[in-house]
Amino acid sequence: MQTPMNARALRYPMLGCCVLGTILSSVSLHSHYSTSATEYCDLNATFNCDLVNRSTFSEIHGIPVALVGLLGYILLFALSLKPHNWATIFRFAAALVGVGFAVYLAYIEAYVLAVWCLLCIGSLSMILTITLLAGIAVWRLRKRGPQTDAGQ
Repeated sequence: MQTPMNARALRYPMLGCCVLGTILSSVSLHSHYSTSATEYCDLNATFNCDLVNRSTFSEIHGIPVALVGLLGYILLFALSLKPHNWATIFRFAAALVGVGFAVYLAYIEAYVLAVWCLLCIGSLSMILTITLLAGIAVWRLRKRGPQTDAGQ
């Protein structure tokens, strides 16, 4: 049976990754709307956040992908605060959607734009970590069997 300590052992790193992902997405969103070059991320022809964040692939139907990421991290943060079985399952599903979207964007960076964004790489690492931790939480939930939502 999962103890509250085991649940916290996953929850706190997940919350930390959500906070870092929110920060990275916020900076990326600022870069998207900025008109000047960013010194911290315009390194060379291979690593240039400005090119990525202002490309035609930086929006979906007029919505910046950085905003999508920001909202996704806020959702994952809120779900990580909920000690319920349904939140554990929904958090994993949301993280899977997020990691799928992030891998798609990484593909665009690698094979279409041929330039990388350090903020995007950081965000990809955060959503991968969140997905792994959320997957472990679901595995633990399934392993212990059906119980009440209390104490998870």
